[in-house]
Amino acid sequence: MAAQRTNDFSIPAMYRIVPGLGLLNAGKRSAGLFYLLATASFLTLLVARFDLIVISLRSMAAGVTLLLLSRTDFSQIFTLETLEFWIASLYLLIVPFLLLRFSVRSYRKALRENDESQSGEASLWQLGMLSFKRNGISVAASMVIFVLYSVAFLAPLLSPFSPYDQQDFLVTAYQPPLTRLDALVLRQQRTIVIPLRPGSDAASTAANTLILDSQKLRSRNQEHNLKFVNSYQITGDQVLYQQGMREKSIPLADLVNVGTSAKPEYAVTKTFLLGTDQYGRDIFSRVLYGSRISLSIGFLVVLISVSLGTVIGISSGYFGGWVDNTLMRIVDVLIAFPALFLILIIIATFGNSIYLIVITLSFTGWMGVARIVRGQVLSLKEQEFILAAKSLGLSSGRIIFRHLLPNALTPVIVAATLRIGSIILTEAGLSFLGLGVQPPTPSWGNIINEGRDSLLNHWWISTFPGVAILSTVVCFNLIGDGIRDALDPRMRG
Repeated sequence: MAAQRTNDFSIPAMYRIVPGLGLLNAGKRSAGLFYLLATASFLTLLVARFDLIVISLRSMAAGVTLLLLSRTDFSQIFTLETLEFWIASLYLLIVPFLLLRFSVRSYRKALRENDESQSGEASLWQLGMLSFKRNGISVAASMVIFVLYSVAFLAPLLSPFSPYDQQDFLVTAYQPPLTRLDALVLRQQRTIVIPLRPGSDAASTAANTLILDSQKLRSRNQEHNLKFVNSYQITGDQVLYQQGMREKSIPLADLVNVGTSAKPEYAVTKTFLLGTDQYGRDIFSRVLYGSRISLSIGFLVVLISVSLGTVIGISSGYFGGWVDNTLMRIVDVLIAFPALFLILIIIATFGNSIYLIVITLSFTGWMGVARIVRGQVLSLKEQEFILAAKSLGLSSGRIIFRHLLPNALTPVIVAATLRIGSIILTEAGLSFLGLGVQPPTPSWGNIINEGRDSLLNHWWISTFPGVAILSTVVCFNLIGDGIRDALDPRMRG
């Protein structure tokens, strides 16, 4: 009867189409507004960048075809920047459907909670989730983290410029936020770095499609070069323009007819939302792309270090004896050795790359998790349910994975959420010192480093990535505090 009653909740068609609408009707305003606004933002970006999404999907199809036909040509043409557009397009298309599904599921759950005839006790995890949802600050921080990771995935579609392009720095260098600059649109088209393949076979066609589409993606589907100017005027068949202290001219025939009726057809206006750096690169685009490095390093490092610490902690606590003594002595030695010095030694010896940073931070941050898990296992293995499992002859693997691990995950989850913030700070510190991600690849740390010498006069270069780091770390710490309070029965009251 309970299962039948669960399926009796009929959901109107509108609530199945519009995410969050049902939750708003059920009184869940925060969750309803989140689903509604998040979906609206994704759909707005889908419409605004529809041309880039079509090009990305077409290049993805050409890339898969070329990979099947000629792996050599694919390896010569394929770039990570193209892959970033593929991931961003898929993320933009998939997430709205996931939001709709989770919204409908949450609405069903809200209806079941309002059903007075429903009875039964909630599990420990369900009680913890309910307690976490009542913590408004932690829920808001979770929404901010979702936005930050979505921005990291969608950075190629959100950024108006490539983070690597150095504009006409005589005009664009050190421009403050919200600067609007005019640019002449040249008839000269952007050059194709990789030459097109001769022939009309399937492999050549797929290769040429991938080459052309990759060029369009890199230039944000802008075929013509831009020349940023401080001012310009028409004199006969010449366009006189000024770049800094220089005054030059260009034939009017060298410009292309683009723009709107409100402006001359050969000029456009570009806005630098967060200003530019000393090379004329857009800070907004670089901060967006830098979020991918900082957030991905934080997530990957915590995933690896928590997994490694959990395995070592469970093995040490469950088996005991010489296994426990050996593993804990290794932990003691690594904890006693300064982690920062070890990181500096490894980077100085083997070089500084993103993969080396991830591996180094992962293998210097698992010791605390191992000790926490070991303490939990030492307490749990003396409980009656573990002794009963041993009496029944269950294998050690079954006892560990079915009984010990689920009950020891609570402090691990709390430690992981708190650890992400510290890892992001560590990566930013290494990049600030020039030992992390190397320019021109943007990360929040090296962007701050680039603006430290001109902080008083050009404050925006270092301020905005600093605010991004601060917001991310604070949100992860708030989530960690909320999870700790939700999973602790004493804090739940």
